[in-house]
Amino acid sequence: MQPFTLPEFYEPYPARLNPNLERARSHTKAWAYEMDMIDVPQHGTVIWGEHDLDSHDYALLCAYTHPDCDGEMLDLITDWYVWVFYFDDHFVELYKRTRDIKSAKEYLDRLPLFMPVDGPITERPQNPVEKGLADLWTRTVGSHSRDWKERFAYNTKHLLDESMWELGNISEGRLSNPIEYIEMRRKVGGAPWSANLVEHANNIEVPARIAASRPLEVLRDTFSDAVHLRNDLFSYEREVLDEGELSNGVLVFEKFLDIPTQLAAEKVNELLTSRLHQFEHTALTEVPPLLEENAIDPAGRLAVLAYVKGLQDWQAGGHEWHMVSSRYMNKGAKAQMGTSAMRIFKSVVATMPQRVRQHVTTPFQDVGPIQKPQMYMPFKLSLSPHLDASRKQNIEWGRAMGVCAEGIWTESKLDDYDLALCSAGLDPDATRQELDLSANWLTWGTYGDDYYPVVFGRTGNMAAAKAVTQRMKELMAIDGVSPIVPSCALERGLADLWRRTAGPMSRQNREAFRKAVSVMLDSWLWELKNQHENRIPDPVDYVEMRRRTFGSEMTISLSRLSHGTGVPPEIYQTRTIQNMENSAIDYAALMNDIYSYRKEIQYEGEIHNAVLVVRNFLGVGAQEAIDIVNKLMTARMKQFEHTVDKGLPQLFDDHDLGVDARRTLIRYADELKDWMAGIMNWHEKCRRYGDADLERHFGAHRDFRRPTGLGTSAARLVAPALGG
Repeated sequence: MQPFTLPEFYEPYPARLNPNLERARSHTKAWAYEMDMIDVPQHGTVIWGEHDLDSHDYALLCAYTHPDCDGEMLDLITDWYVWVFYFDDHFVELYKRTRDIKSAKEYLDRLPLFMPVDGPITERPQNPVEKGLADLWTRTVGSHSRDWKERFAYNTKHLLDESMWELGNISEGRLSNPIEYIEMRRKVGGAPWSANLVEHANNIEVPARIAASRPLEVLRDTFSDAVHLRNDLFSYEREVLDEGELSNGVLVFEKFLDIPTQLAAEKVNELLTSRLHQFEHTALTEVPPLLEENAIDPAGRLAVLAYVKGLQDWQAGGHEWHMVSSRYMNKGAKAQMGTSAMRIFKSVVATMPQRVRQHVTTPFQDVGPIQKPQMYMPFKLSLSPHLDASRKQNIEWGRAMGVCAEGIWTESKLDDYDLALCSAGLDPDATRQELDLSANWLTWGTYGDDYYPVVFGRTGNMAAAKAVTQRMKELMAIDGVSPIVPSCALERGLADLWRRTAGPMSRQNREAFRKAVSVMLDSWLWELKNQHENRIPDPVDYVEMRRRTFGSEMTISLSRLSHGTGVPPEIYQTRTIQNMENSAIDYAALMNDIYSYRKEIQYEGEIHNAVLVVRNFLGVGAQEAIDIVNKLMTARMKQFEHTVDKGLPQLFDDHDLGVDARRTLIRYADELKDWMAGIMNWHEKCRRYGDADLERHFGAHRDFRRPTGLGTSAARLVAPALGG
């Protein structure tokens, strides 16, 4: 008996079969024998026999996922997939089953030697995985730019290295939380690597200057998530019941939500559908403006279109292969296969309610009675002794910048929001000058977060929003003085803060910090776009963009820059540090969403709130959604604790960090503890979210749908740039 019945999948694209299939089957079997992958014992264990290779039929997978490439290219692509699946099974048998972490790390540390970005491979392979990688790397990368080679090497390394994350979880018996799982599954699951091969198979490269843009990253990540979630559904029986694997989305949902396996499988399938909907939405609404704004030439545009089509072909073909491969649980699916065209129609109709549900929320709904849950906070609060003086300075600064004179905030709001209290908890050891600067930044960012939805959201004026956003970016001059003359509170505030913050920095640090502030500004445009479309965000997209809209990446950037040069830059890109940062950021952002739920939904007509996203996705009531968000907060906090207690010491040893670097990173972890405790204290003590506060600030009968005050002045501000 299968552990659950496979759900009905969303299949929007037709699966097509490459006519060179039989050639690829013949070639790749000979290649696998040549690489010693068939019937050659590894430490006494035979990983594959010929029957394994034949029954898994990776040539069929590649013929489905790359239907248009020629025979030689299909041979190469198939060899890559034979190699990656062999690596996966090789790692399972030799290291996952034995829990031999030390040997696993030594094994993985050698693999980058066989994919140099520059120059030839000089190391001699010692096993089939190394031998296969050396051969494939040599056959693949010669036709590509350095940018593509670096991206491909990076994704291949992640694919290999993150097997240690899976192994570590198995050794500890630790099941990841849903956010951690999605992030890490992308890396260990290999779909970003597959996206690189889509470029290679189509003889294209995504233009380098937009490869790291949000739309292209979303296409890659939604593709990845859909591939992996689909695989989790088909492989649950083999991975969870046979291999003792913990890295499976169905298992993660099952345990986190405490629901039966069948229901967990259905929720994973709904998330898969949501990710595919996000892929389509991004391709249709975000990619075309990206190409225009970056003046991508015709060849680059064709490359992007071919890339999108290639990812769609992969989704369709990957699903078809899972339906027939003996590697997976698919008996019920085989019986219902039918024709591809019929399945497309049925799946589109079946998933239409889920798509529509994202766009039919009614703004300004009365939230009704809700109860704030008990939140897990293991760290003690400390407050700066400069709090009272900083409060006074922050009020004076806000008035001087004009935040109380444009119809968005009143003097009462500026005083009630008490953002100096937040800064005093975030950084209790700050000097008076540092605390004032921090409070001013928080005031500016909070004002901007309130400003954009009122001025540009309710008027639907995206062009004006983009113009103001561009002006603010130009205010942050890397060298010299900006030519922009500030003309509103947001611009005056940013100009002042940029001068005080970036002035003492090195040019390199100014560039890094400008990028971090720009990311937050762009995230406000993302919120506006959703507001104009009345579109509740996809759950994964929401969590990842929330880090930007919350301003956390800007805060993290400032914190890192304060560490000096004692920590090698690459350490900040490790899984350990990113997990530590992201879990802290998510905890704080989700906390804010619980506190601000009534304010945002009932009084502001907002759609960017985790409680609403959970309500929409899971189909539950407000209180249950709040409790689920709180449970997710707790899971992220416990992940933070796990990373600090176990991940940091391991990171120190793995990279042989010196005493100064270790002390800096330990201090950084302590700063994040203060940051989270300070944010919780501010939410409890400020007068921004309570029912009485909301009545005082908004009024019981205010018409929230009508823009007030600054809406018209903002339109006048950007009119010259927009030609009227």
